Amino acid sequence: MAEKRIAILGAGSWATALVKIFSNNVPQIAWWVRKKENVDYIKKYKHNPNYLSDIEIDLNKVTIYTNLKEAIANADILIIAVPSAFMSEAFAGVKKDDFKGKLLFSAVKGTLPDKKMMVSQFFQQQFNIPISSMGIIAGPCHAEEVAMEKLSYLTVGCDDLKEARNLANLLTCRYLKAGISSDMLGIEYAAALKNIFAIASGICHGLGYGDNFQAVLVANAIQEIKRFIDTVHPIQRDTNASAYLGDLLVTAYSQFSRNRTLGSMVGKGYSVKYAQMEMNMVAEGFYAAKTIYTINQQYKVEMPICEAVYRILYEKMSPSVEIRLLAEKLA
Repeated sequence: MAEKRIAILGAGSWATALVKIFSNNVPQIAWWVRKKENVDYIKKYKHNPNYLSDIEIDLNKVTIYTNLKEAIANADILIIAVPSAFMSEAFAGVKKDDFKGKLLFSAVKGTLPDKKMMVSQFFQQQFNIPISSMGIIAGPCHAEEVAMEKLSYLTVGCDDLKEARNLANLLTCRYLKAGISSDMLGIEYAAALKNIFAIASGICHGLGYGDNFQAVLVANAIQEIKRFIDTVHPIQRDTNASAYLGDLLVTAYSQFSRNRTLGSMVGKGYSVKYAQMEMNMVAEGFYAAKTIYTINQQYKVEMPICEAVYRILYEKMSPSVEIRLLAEKLA
C-alpha cells in the first residue's frame, strides 16, 4: 500500500512546528502558506519569516503552495493548523468534493468565533465530513519547545484507532512521543477549554494572586473540564491523562502560553483590545470563552471560572471584582 501523503494547512507557529516534526518521518510534505511573500522568503532562506524562525525548513521534503485547493489535492491526510478566527475565510473557496477520500486532523485548539462551534462541527456542517474521517492532534506541547527539540508529548485522538496510531507513528521522533485516544470530541473540547482557564490563570497572575491560589484555580479548572465534556460527550475517560490535565497545566503555567499572556495583561489593567494588539498573535481562549459560554446555555453545566472569564472579556467586568467573587466559589 502506498504511503499516505501529508498536507499541513496554515503558516503559524504550530503549523511550522508540525512541518519540522513530520519532516523527520515523511518523505514529502505539502505545506499551504497563504501569503506569497512568505512563500518566497521560505524558499529563499528556508525559514518562516514570522514564526519560529529558528526552524530550518527542509525544502527537499517540503513543497509549498499558495493555492489551498492544490495543497489539499496533493495529500491524503490534511493537518488543519489555521487559527480558528480565520477558518471560515480560509476555506471559503473549497468545495465538498475537494475533501473526498481525505482524512482531516485538526491541530487547532480553539473554536470558530463567527459560527460559535468547534472545528469538527464546522467541517461536518460545511463539507459533510463524517466524524469517522476526522481526528485531533492535542498537547501538552508548545511549538516553541518543539523548535528547541525539548522532549514533548502529543495525543492523537480519532474514532479509528488504527488511523490514530498511523499518524502518531509519523509524529514520533527523537524529541517527541505521541500517544493515541478514541476520545476525539472530548479532547477537542478540552483543548478549547484549557485556553480559557489559561486566561483566568494569567488574569490572577496579573492581579497579584500567588501560587497557592493558582493551584486551587487549576484544580477547579480540571473539574470544570470534566463536568463539561462528560455532559456534551458522555463516554468513559480519564481527565487526568496528558491530553486533558497535561495540556491544561502547560497552558496555564508556561511562559510560551499566549492565553496566559493575554490574561496577565488584562489582569494588570490593559484593555483586551490593546493586549491583543500588543501580542500580535492569536490567543484562542478569547474566542473560546464566548463559544463555550454560548454552547453551555444549552447544557447548563456549572462553570464558574469560564463564566468569570467571559464576563471580564466580553461584558467588561472588573477583573479584580470577578476574581474576588470567583475565589468565594472555589474550594
